[in-house]
Amino acid sequence: MLSDFLVRPNNTDTLIVMADAVHVEIASQVTEELLVACHRLVPQLSSSAKPLTTDELSEIVDSDSTLMFVARLENNIVGLLTLVLFRIPTAMRAWIEDVVVDSSARGHGVGEALNHAAIAEAKRRGAKTVDLTSRPSREAANRLYKRIGFVARDTTVYRFET
Repeated sequence: MLSDFLVRPNNTDTLIVMADAVHVEIASQVTEELLVACHRLVPQLSSSAKPLTTDELSEIVDSDSTLMFVARLENNIVGLLTLVLFRIPTAMRAWIEDVVVDSSARGHGVGEALNHAAIAEAKRRGAKTVDLTSRPSREAANRLYKRIGFVARDTTVYRFET
């Protein structure tokens, strides 16, 4: 439950979520630490993803429509989540993408803290819904999403590769 987390905006209009030892915040600038963390964590999510450049990471961090959430345990970056916010004719919507928790930090509530932070921020910014997708093989992630209140939709996801 979100009530189990301390959620508060800080003085830079970003969100900080703390759950026991997990500290989550929205990245407000690109640092060498963040870039190195991306290079370590993203391959744990996708073996085909190319390493982000500083410019590509800046596009995410500096965008008005994307927020990169950073989770720390003992001051080390151990998780990332990207929240995309967009207005469509029917409402403001949000989409969670590229959730990754370092293999050494799994089981410590990092994924849950990241998701709660993203949901809280989406709600704060007026999003009517928050969507995400997850491969069936990611059993622990799927259990987490259901436990925190996500419901599987009766829809088909299509992709067109350009």
